[in-house]
Amino acid sequence: MRPLRLHLDNFGSFREAVTVDFADVDYFALVGPTGAGKSTIIDAICFALYGTVPRWGKENVISHALAPSATYGKVALVFESSGRRHVVVRSLRRDARGTVHTKEARLDELDPGVPSTAGLTEMLDAVVRPVAEGEAVSDEVQKITGLEYKFFTQCVVLPQGKFAEFLHARPRERQDLLVQLLDAEVYERIQKRAGREEDLAKQAAEFARNELSGLSGAGEDDERAAAERLDALRALRDRIQGDLDTLRAHEESLQKQIRDRDAIAEKLAALTDLGMPDDVPTLAGEQREAEERMAALGIEIGRLEAEEQRADDELTALGDKAVLVAALATLEEQERARDDLAQAEAEAAEAGAALERIAGEAEQADAALAEAERAQDALRDAHVAAALAEKLVVGEPCPTCLRPIIEIPHHAALSDLHTAEREVQALKKHASQVSARHRQAENDAHHLAKQVQICRERLAKSPQATGDRADLEARLIACQKAELRAAECRKRTRELRAKSAEAERRAGELRNKADLAWRDLDAARDTVVAFGAPPLDRKDLGRAWAELLDWRGQVVIREQAALAVQDGDIADGGRLLDGERAALLRRLAEHEVAVPGEVTPSAIGEQVTAAVTQAGARLDRVRENRERARQLAEFAAAKEQEARVAHELALRLRADAFERWLCSEALGLLVATASDTLRDLTDGQYELTVSSKSDIEVIDYGEAGMRRSARTLSGGETFQAALALALALSSQVAGLSAAAARSLDSIFLDEGFGTLDPATLDTVATTLERLATSGNRMVGVVTHVPALADRVPVRFEITRDAKGSHLTKAAQ
Repeated sequence: MRPLRLHLDNFGSFREAVTVDFADVDYFALVGPTGAGKSTIIDAICFALYGTVPRWGKENVISHALAPSATYGKVALVFESSGRRHVVVRSLRRDARGTVHTKEARLDELDPGVPSTAGLTEMLDAVVRPVAEGEAVSDEVQKITGLEYKFFTQCVVLPQGKFAEFLHARPRERQDLLVQLLDAEVYERIQKRAGREEDLAKQAAEFARNELSGLSGAGEDDERAAAERLDALRALRDRIQGDLDTLRAHEESLQKQIRDRDAIAEKLAALTDLGMPDDVPTLAGEQREAEERMAALGIEIGRLEAEEQRADDELTALGDKAVLVAALATLEEQERARDDLAQAEAEAAEAGAALERIAGEAEQADAALAEAERAQDALRDAHVAAALAEKLVVGEPCPTCLRPIIEIPHHAALSDLHTAEREVQALKKHASQVSARHRQAENDAHHLAKQVQICRERLAKSPQATGDRADLEARLIACQKAELRAAECRKRTRELRAKSAEAERRAGELRNKADLAWRDLDAARDTVVAFGAPPLDRKDLGRAWAELLDWRGQVVIREQAALAVQDGDIADGGRLLDGERAALLRRLAEHEVAVPGEVTPSAIGEQVTAAVTQAGARLDRVRENRERARQLAEFAAAKEQEARVAHELALRLRADAFERWLCSEALGLLVATASDTLRDLTDGQYELTVSSKSDIEVIDYGEAGMRRSARTLSGGETFQAALALALALSSQVAGLSAAAARSLDSIFLDEGFGTLDPATLDTVATTLERLATSGNRMVGVVTHVPALADRVPVRFEITRDAKGSHLTKAAQ
């Protein structure tokens, strides 16, 4: 990761917008007085990438990112990594309660073709595609840089107080960092993929072997037998064609005889099916009875219609029923209004009495509350005076009268002020409850008074009824009885009319039935007219049926004799046909060909053809199975070989062995490189080495080459050792990476140089210069040491005033 542009607006101490141009800068220093905001530039780079800063402590704290007096802030970083250019933007907002929130976070890929010397706006406009938004930005940045946040702050950004983290890290934590830097996770993925490929290859081989064992009839003998059967069935098909033609001719002749016999039998069935319907003998009597009943009901209906008219006239003479009902309703309304008014007046009187009682309770509660508040104020004043007396000194002026104090006053023990306050609160609550009850009582009294007024107005507006209740009720009962009699008459009339309609319908049905009976008789005669049926007597339906049935009996005897002769001829032809068919089936059975169902010439020919087809298909399947068996055997052997290769690869790349070995080798190389730098920094006194437990130790040549823990170094010596490791990580990680995908293109060192003596400082400066010039790598330092800052080619000077921090770029 190499920064190109950094834009800050209201970030930390930078209240005014500023853009830092890192293009064409390989080695720079951030200089300025303490508290000017030098480390804020490094913080902004880290915050833009990961949304947090090491100096803030917790990773989820972002309140320090926004200037204290600002409500909005923004950080934007344009950077390059692995030949691709991205911009990450984070915007902050302070809400009404003062809490800082992330308003926007986004990561976009930019066009790398825009010159690095172009302006920030031109770079930001060259968006190729959006990459991530919101919480997903930090994860995508981790994928691009190849480092988690905690490892980024150990290898790229080394903030104040964090130099020794990699030096003092536990072996497991140091291995986790090396796994990411070396991209060693790819070997774990390969090992897992090899395991999956082994399983897949074994499954495929097992499936092929199972399918191979399930193949049947795939031998050379099976193929020879299938070919011989196909030849034999083809010869049989050719030989039986003449026999099938003879059998088909005999079948057609027999079928013609059967059809002729069936035609005679069908005619005979028509004769035997003739039969007089059961209702024909009684149909005439039922028809006369229906006509007589219809006439009797007509007379009865006329009598009831006259009776109904007399009932209606009697009801009309009794008067209008609605007038009587209205008069009774008026009387009942007046009585209800008087009852409602009496009840409302009683409830209003009761509510008034309750209101007076509650009003007295409210006055008492207010008085008790006022007295308690006065006592509380007096007690509070007494407590204040007693507290003030404890601070008085004889001879000093009194804070109240400003005169010199002659004698310290003495105050007696006072009551607890909290007890008085609780009593006041209790009385306030009681007064509030009584006041609420008083308001409710006033509302109830007002509501009931209005209810009394409504009842009075209702009674005044109700219509005045006339007449006596008993007389009205008696007249109404008489009217109702008259209505019942009239309704009964109408009901009886409707019932008789319904019966009359039913009788008329029945007479019509019988007439229609008689017509249908004659039509049925004509239709029955038509079915046997071919046998010479006689004409019908149209005067009597029963006699006509009897004459037809007598004639039918004579004809049936004659036709049954002719049918018996034909049955004998058909039986002889059937026996001949069965013999020919049995002989043909025996020939088929010799070739294992069966004819299911009806054995006809067509069925026999189709079955033989099907047997030929099946034999050909069987021969094809045997040949296909033999080819499939060969392919399965070759496939299973190939997959078994693949499984053996994948198993061997997975065994070689086990995470508990290979990863530990790889990280151990990488750590050894890093420590060896760091030792070269540390020897230069310490004039050959110290070297670094790795213990048998993978801890980093120091070889002290000032103590006869004694090995000791790196934690025993002094503060300045620890800085030198940690700096040597950081420089080794920056210079060696690209060569150590599995696919050279990880490259620490930048390293930022925040302070720590003030503990070095001049000679060591000169060595550190020379080392940093060599690191910055040996390849495309950016080195940035934050320092107060002029001797180091003067040797850096590009300096960003940070100043601070009442308006915040300011940055200017200065070059030697």
